[in-house]
Amino acid sequence: MLRIVLVEDEDIIRRGLVETVDWEAMGAEIAGEAADGEEALPLIRELRPDVLITDIRMNNMDGLELARRLRAENILPRLVFLTSYTDFEYVREALRLQAADYLLKPVDDADLARLMCKLGAVQQEKLPFEQEMTGAADSKNPYVRAVWQAITANYQNHISLEQVAEEQLVSVSYLSRKLKEETGDTFGTLLAKYRLQQAVRLLRTGRLRVYEVAGQTGFGDYKNFCQVFRRYLDTTPSAIIQESIGK
Repeated sequence: MLRIVLVEDEDIIRRGLVETVDWEAMGAEIAGEAADGEEALPLIRELRPDVLITDIRMNNMDGLELARRLRAENILPRLVFLTSYTDFEYVREALRLQAADYLLKPVDDADLARLMCKLGAVQQEKLPFEQEMTGAADSKNPYVRAVWQAITANYQNHISLEQVAEEQLVSVSYLSRKLKEETGDTFGTLLAKYRLQQAVRLLRTGRLRVYEVAGQTGFGDYKNFCQVFRRYLDTTPSAIIQESIGK
């Protein structure tokens, strides 16, 4: 369930979105609401929502400034801006702030539902890597444990399921099947996720360039690294670095 904070200075629009939209059917809930960015900031600090839906133009603190303040504090909900047809320049700035999307007012229910579906899918993909790695390492199957050990020890280099199977004297098909049964993922997916976990850790130090992190975590090719990064985490390596700088 996506937890949403809604920020809109026009009371009739805000109440309409809160009370008439079937959020539960979209896999979401309104965790909090505010009339402007100034009112929203402490609320978001407390609630740490998954998604922030905010009007762009508001008194006291507008949606763009609110987003900047949150980014500076390393509070990173998915950003969705409410805007009108005349706000093109604002929309361009919103995209610079890595907004997930924007919705034109008055908000169309179908557009909102599609967006919530997309954000919900992203939320599911962002599984906590640390828990995932711990759960296979604790596997009762010695061959699955061997796969995890091979990944954690050799993720920086070329590694394949065939190599692990050969070392363990089992067939690739058997090892692949057991791995899928216990983790729900293929060897390639698990390897990519572990590499990404290590990449995020290195990027957050702020000491390495993106291509250096790609090389040190087994991705090698810069372009491939960025593509895998976006596929699994729906963001970019550069964005992780900028978030760390802001923090």
